Amino acid sequence: MDTRWRPSVTVAAIIERDGRFLLVEEETAEGLKLNNPAGHLDPGESPAEGCARETLEETAHAFTPTALVGIYLSRFVRAASGEDVTYFRIAFAGELGAHDATRKLDQGIVRTLWLTPDELRATAERHRSPLVLRCMEDYLAGRRLPLSAIHVDPSVRGLTQQG
Repeated sequence: MDTRWRPSVTVAAIIERDGRFLLVEEETAEGLKLNNPAGHLDPGESPAEGCARETLEETAHAFTPTALVGIYLSRFVRAASGEDVTYFRIAFAGELGAHDATRKLDQGIVRTLWLTPDELRATAERHRSPLVLRCMEDYLAGRRLPLSAIHVDPSVRGLTQQG
């Protein structure tokens, strides 16, 4: 039996425009929740590429990551199954691009919405995780690292033999 700890690696976009933050309302096992545009990192992509892809899939907006906001860990137990889940989140700030009104949102995404910081704070009980609020607060505090803080080895693009 393999008992190695395997956190789920996720990427998230912290998008602010005119004092409001872009969020998604999504169906989860715990009901309708609010989240940053976010999702799992796919094999073969860098964290920034994964964030751009997830943002497009969940909001129908192009997104270009320009800075790393932070790296976060969160853990919870699913009420229905008792599953112990840990998320390793890499959050990015960036530039929101064009909206594709013809693009269908990812399965489970009910809608997108723009909330002020106070509205986001007031809805904490509806957040998918405590990281939704923490990422916004870190963004508002000016936390930014250059994208070069994340090194993606060329082996990510394809498997290599190690000897």
